Amino acid sequence: MREGKKPMAVSEKYMLTIKEAAEYFNIGIKKMRRLAEDNEGEFAIYMGNRYLVIRGRFEQYIVNLSRGGEDEEE
Repeated sequence: MREGKKPMAVSEKYMLTIKEAAEYFNIGIKKMRRLAEDNEGEFAIYMGNRYLVIRGRFEQYIVNLSRGGEDEEE
């Protein structure tokens, strides 16, 4: 890391690595990787040799899942 630069907080990042996303959302790394692979283009992108999760889109994905679950119960 360059001198004089502080590391950015995960909550301020736009894109997260699989490991960062798993820790931030309290999901296992393997499950997070599977979600990213299955939803590439929706909230995850494959850049170089790794998946990156777009934090805001993944948060919306989780909200949509929870809304879908509520609708089914009614």
